[in-house]
Amino acid sequence: MSTPTTTATSLTLPPGRMHQALWVSDDPITDPSLYLACVAAFPRTGRWPVLIPRDLRFELAGQDWIDDRPWNPPTDDLIGLDEAGDVLRSWWRGPCCDGTCLEPFGAEFPGLARRSPRKSDPLAEAGNTGSRLVASGSYRLGIAEAQRPADVPAALGWQGMLRTTDRAELLSAVLRSWEDRFGATLIRLGYDEMTLSVAAPPKTRHRAELLAAEHRAFCLDQFTAQPDTLRAVAGGLVGERLWSFWWQ
Repeated sequence: MSTPTTTATSLTLPPGRMHQALWVSDDPITDPSLYLACVAAFPRTGRWPVLIPRDLRFELAGQDWIDDRPWNPPTDDLIGLDEAGDVLRSWWRGPCCDGTCLEPFGAEFPGLARRSPRKSDPLAEAGNTGSRLVASGSYRLGIAEAQRPADVPAALGWQGMLRTTDRAELLSAVLRSWEDRFGATLIRLGYDEMTLSVAAPPKTRHRAELLAAEHRAFCLDQFTAQPDTLRAVAGGLVGERLWSFWWQ
């Protein structure tokens, strides 16, 4: 990937450099319109923008997690071959100690939630949500070549969920499915965390409960740190337009 220089609206990108397959600005960006312009350019350029958060764990040591992070990109022909349902079922773990955390489900993975009706464009939603993050936080701009936003972790060989898998293409398989069913689009990527903008979140409790089970399989660390039933977690997913995940 050559260093990107302009967006679709001819906005010049700030100084930056390549880190493996990811171009990253040297400093945090302050203009929300820059992120919007990069999103608008994606259908033409095939380069998806992600916001790179600060990570004090590395800054205090004078390091940059992007350089420290191991990368393990798969071969191109592996991306998109795995089914999200099979991946999540393989990551599913049984009941917790008190046996209630999986309610209203049992010990088996309950399957995928149905697609939500879509009323807004996922890319436009992602651009608007990302621009609001730029306005309220401190993020460097990252740009990666990918067929679709969900493929960015696989294209980079991102290793943020090593406790679950070192195969980033499996992670991207799940993100592709969420893109298709909920308009969930990757907008933020850290050392061991990510955030998705959601254009079509679930509107019914049952669909949200199934989605909560998917989230648990995808990121068990969060459910371990904040134990609750899937029924309770589902209440917070109804209509929720921002999904965040982190792994310890």
